[in-house]
Amino acid sequence: MTTFTKLDDGDQPGIFVYPSHKLSKINDNVYSGFTEHMGRCIYGGLYDPSNPNMHLIDDNGFRIDVIEAFKELSVPVVRYPGGNFVATYHWLDGVGPRDQRPKRAELAWLGVETNEVGTDEFMKWCEVVGTEPYLALNFGTGTLDEALGWLEYCNSEQDTHYANLRRKHGREKPYNVKYWALGNECWGPWQVEQMTKEDYAKKAYQWAKALKMQDPSITLILCGENGVSHWDFHVLTQCLKPDVHALGGSATKSLIDMHSIHMYTAAKDPITNALAPRLAERSIEICAGLIDLARQVNQVPATVPAPTICFDEWNVWDPARAPGETGAEEQYTLSDALAVAVWLNVFVRQSKYIGMANIAQSVNVISPLMTHANGLVKQTTWWPLLLFSKYMRGSTVAAHVSCPTASGSEHAWLDASAAMGDDGWVSLVVVNVHPSETFDITVQGVQTSAAEVEKYVITGESWQATNTETDQAVKIHENKWGGKGPCSFAKMSMTMLRWKPSGGA
Repeated sequence: MTTFTKLDDGDQPGIFVYPSHKLSKINDNVYSGFTEHMGRCIYGGLYDPSNPNMHLIDDNGFRIDVIEAFKELSVPVVRYPGGNFVATYHWLDGVGPRDQRPKRAELAWLGVETNEVGTDEFMKWCEVVGTEPYLALNFGTGTLDEALGWLEYCNSEQDTHYANLRRKHGREKPYNVKYWALGNECWGPWQVEQMTKEDYAKKAYQWAKALKMQDPSITLILCGENGVSHWDFHVLTQCLKPDVHALGGSATKSLIDMHSIHMYTAAKDPITNALAPRLAERSIEICAGLIDLARQVNQVPATVPAPTICFDEWNVWDPARAPGETGAEEQYTLSDALAVAVWLNVFVRQSKYIGMANIAQSVNVISPLMTHANGLVKQTTWWPLLLFSKYMRGSTVAAHVSCPTASGSEHAWLDASAAMGDDGWVSLVVVNVHPSETFDITVQGVQTSAAEVEKYVITGESWQATNTETDQAVKIHENKWGGKGPCSFAKMSMTMLRWKPSGGA
C-alpha cells in the first residue's frame, strides 16, 4: 500500500520507501492475459496460417512473434474464449477434424465463427507459450451438462465419453485446466440471455456444486460486475456459503474461489485519462469488504479461505473510438501508457485482495500488441506492462508520497507503488502526470551498497505520441541514478527505480 499526503502548490514533493515493511504477496497471476474470439485476436493474432510470410508461422499455424512476446512478458494465465463471445459458444463445435467443424453465426460481435481454433488448438498454444489456460463457461445458451462435458474433456483421466473423445482427437493426457469462470458479464444488457442477479446467483451456485463434485481441484470464478454494485453484493451473499456436501465434507474449502470484476477507463483529457484507473482502487477495496460481509452473514468458518478478486478484464478502452463490432483496434498514446502504469500500480498496492488480473485483450483487440503481415508493433502500453511483469513481483512494500494535486481536483500529480522481489531487489514505480513539470525529489529509503540505482523511464514528446511500424516514439530509456540527492521524475512519464538494499534497510 502507498499512502498519500496532499501538499500545497510549490511545496517540495517527497517519496518514502520502506523495504523492510513487506505488506502482502503479489500474485504472479496479476500479469495474466485474455484472448477472445473477437476481431483479429485469434485469427490473425494467435493463429495466422494464411500469412504469406511463413517464417512468422510455426507448424501449428501460430504466430511465432506473438508467442515470443508472451514469453517475454512471462504471462502466467490466459483467459479464453471470452468475453461476450462465450455466451453462444458451444465447445463441441471447436473440436475434432477441422473440415467437419460447423461455421456459426456469432452474436456478440456480429460475425461468423469458423471454429478453426478450438479447445485443443488453444491448449496447444498455451503449452507452446508456457502459460496456463483459464476457460469461461457458456452461461447464455449453454447447459450444465455441456459444461460438465467440457470439464471432463479437459481434465478427466477416466474411461468416460468425453475423456475418450479427447483421446480420439489425439490427446491422451488430460489438460488439467485449473481456472473456470461461471459465465461472463451475465448482468449486461448486451448479453445473450442477460440474467437478473437472483437468477444468476441460483444458477451459479448449482453449477459450482456440480463442477466441484466432478473435479474438486478446480478454481471457480464467480461473475461479478464492478465490485460496488447490487449485483456483486447479492451474488456474493448467495454463493459464499458453507457447503460441506458438495465439497466432500471439507470445512477448509469453498465452492467459489474468486470473484470477477471488470472495468475499462478512458477520457479525452490526457491527465484525466492517465489517472482514471485510480477508480479501480476503491472498487477493489469495496469488493473485498463485500466478500468479508458475505462470509460474516453466512457464518463461513475461518478455516475456509476467503475468495480473492479476479480483475479479469481491465484496460484503457473507448468503445466509441474503437467499436467492438469492428475489431476494437485502439491506437494507444503516451497518456494511455501512463494509464496502464497506474492500473498496474493499483494492482500492486491492492495485492492483498487480487488473485488474478487479465489485461483485455492480449493481441490486436485493445491490445499492447498489434500484428501485421510482416511482424508486430509494440504499442505504447506494452512498455509499462513489460517492466511491471519483469520486476514488480514478490511482495508489496510500504511507501508514501507527498505532493501537490492537479488544480481543481484531489488527484495527485504522482502515483506510486513499490515491491520487493524474492531476489531481494526493490522496485519503485512513480508515474508523473504533470504536463510540464519535472519533479526533483530525494527518495527516502534507498540504501544500497551498489554505486548506482537502475533507472527506467517511459515517456514521449507529447501526450498523443504513438508507436507505429516505423517509429517507436514511446519506449523504455535506461540509465542510472546515484542513489543520493534528488532524482528527477520527468513530466508525462513513468519511472522505475531498482536497487538491492544494503544491511537492514
